[in-house]
Amino acid sequence: MSDQQPGESGEPTVPDDVWERFARDTERDIRASAPKEPSARARMVTERLRLQDEREAERASRRIARKQSRAAAQPEGWRTSSAWREADARAARRRRLWAIFGIPLAVAVAVVAMKPSLLPGDLFGASSPSASSSPAPELPAETVAPTAPPSAQASRTPTRQRPFAGSPAERWAEGADAVVVPKATAVGSLTKEQVATALRGTKKLLVGANLDTATLRGERPKAALAVLDPKQPRMLDDIERMLSAPEKKHDPLTLFSRFDPHEVSLVGQVVKVRGRMTFKEGEKGAVAIHADYTFVYPVSPVGGNEDEVTRTIVRRVLDVTFLDPRKYRLTPGKVMISHYDERAGNSACDVYDGFLHPQFDSVAPTGTASTGTAPTGPTTDPYDRSRDLETSRSAECGTVSRT
Repeated sequence: MSDQQPGESGEPTVPDDVWERFARDTERDIRASAPKEPSARARMVTERLRLQDEREAERASRRIARKQSRAAAQPEGWRTSSAWREADARAARRRRLWAIFGIPLAVAVAVVAMKPSLLPGDLFGASSPSASSSPAPELPAETVAPTAPPSAQASRTPTRQRPFAGSPAERWAEGADAVVVPKATAVGSLTKEQVATALRGTKKLLVGANLDTATLRGERPKAALAVLDPKQPRMLDDIERMLSAPEKKHDPLTLFSRFDPHEVSLVGQVVKVRGRMTFKEGEKGAVAIHADYTFVYPVSPVGGNEDEVTRTIVRRVLDVTFLDPRKYRLTPGKVMISHYDERAGNSACDVYDGFLHPQFDSVAPTGTASTGTAPTGPTTDPYDRSRDLETSRSAECGTVSRT
């Protein structure tokens, strides 16, 4: 028999200590699982965030209302209309067509602009003699004597805009820059610096005699005379006689290029020049300088058809001597002329008044002193620099094959 005493219900009773432990654990579990009430600070933060959300929602609602109000007030045909969408579609189609056809067309136009000869035929007259095309590149400086005359040029009529058209001189250098001074070296008893001075003096003489504006207008060639040594016997006296009383034996054209301003006017400011300058040791330790240059002058008649342009071509040979100033009585820095010669193309024959007289188609011969006599000598090419001037000279005045 058991010692346990049954209760009134007939079931076993729970010991007091077990019951107390059960009650204590149950109370602990209830406290742990029960919701906790937030603190006062937490409640304040929560309320502030709620109010902020409500204000943001209210502002958003007002913005939407304003947009709807403006949209309702827009006139018919605004960007949202069907007409606007149709115009936009047309613009999009045009952009696609430009991408397909426009860009290749622009490339083709650019290519033809750079090279018109690609076009069939002669749409712009580019191949006609009178067309205005760019001249060929300038020739390099002449360093040795040429072996043949310049090749024939395209037959073009010179104009005031292109006075050298149809001439070999169109590719020549121009003005004083075309007279190139060679690099100086010591020669004989002269130093490099003295030779350089002689070369510069020779260039000044050529420029003053053939390119100076006053000289070309028939005035006194002061720039050229300033280079000559006044101590050279008879030279300056002979030049003075040439200028004051020109005649066949004392013709200033043998040294200077001069035009009568009442008869001829120069076209533009450009004179074309081609030639070379060399030097070597001369007699008595001097430096001997040899210059051979051709000058081409574009001119028009005064009182005639001033749109007519022709050219006079003058080839000039000049030999200059520069002595050692320590051994001879001379003027330092000046030059002495030992030889000079010239030949003019397209100038009246047998006229010795000290001026070049170009012949123009628009000016009929009048029998005056400036028209000269009819040429009877052989036809020559005034641009031919391959022949020596002395051997090519004829006793009779001839015609030129081209100007």
